[in-house]
Amino acid sequence: MHDKLTIALSKGRIFKETLPLLRHVGIECVDDPETSRKLILDTNLPDVKIVLLRASDVPTYVQYGAADFGVAGKDVLMEHGGEGLYELLDLRIARCRLMVAGRPGVLDTRARLRVATKYVESARRYFAEQGRQVEIIKLYGSMELAPLVDLADCIVDVVDTGNTLRANGLEPLEHMADISSRLIVNRASMKLKHARLQQMVDRIASCVNQEGEKA
Repeated sequence: MHDKLTIALSKGRIFKETLPLLRHVGIECVDDPETSRKLILDTNLPDVKIVLLRASDVPTYVQYGAADFGVAGKDVLMEHGGEGLYELLDLRIARCRLMVAGRPGVLDTRARLRVATKYVESARRYFAEQGRQVEIIKLYGSMELAPLVDLADCIVDVVDTGNTLRANGLEPLEHMADISSRLIVNRASMKLKHARLQQMVDRIASCVNQEGEKA
């Protein structure tokens, strides 16, 4: 009898880019998250379920064992801290960069910067390491608006193409970290369900490496 497995994923880009990796280990999602209102999705395997969460909640569900493993962006893991879970594999999907962004030259204009971000801990660590004084203003969305209405001098956010920044008269100013999605596993699950999880991790790693060789 297989151990039951619960996989934590977030909707959108990570979900879409994780599905081919799951297919590689024989897991197919039966329910369509775009049309289904279910929060727990069935797969072709009766003992494997997928839970759909906000991206920022995925590490918490894995940490506390509500999910055995999941996929989360490195930006989310940096903010979460990684307690109670293993970060086993860089999946090399959903790539972007964590950046300081704002109007050109703004970082040189003030001794104490006001920084708008949802990445509070990451921003605090970054500026503290540089010995720069900042006031962090926590926002949950539309970061680019903050400098435009003088709520903040700059923002810390993930940047993909940079098109939204440019459309609002902002630009990337400092690179903080390269971001990609990581496979994370609950520590207790890794011990109790080790054989099955390790087999899946190895097969996903093989798929990731094959794709990397093609690129």
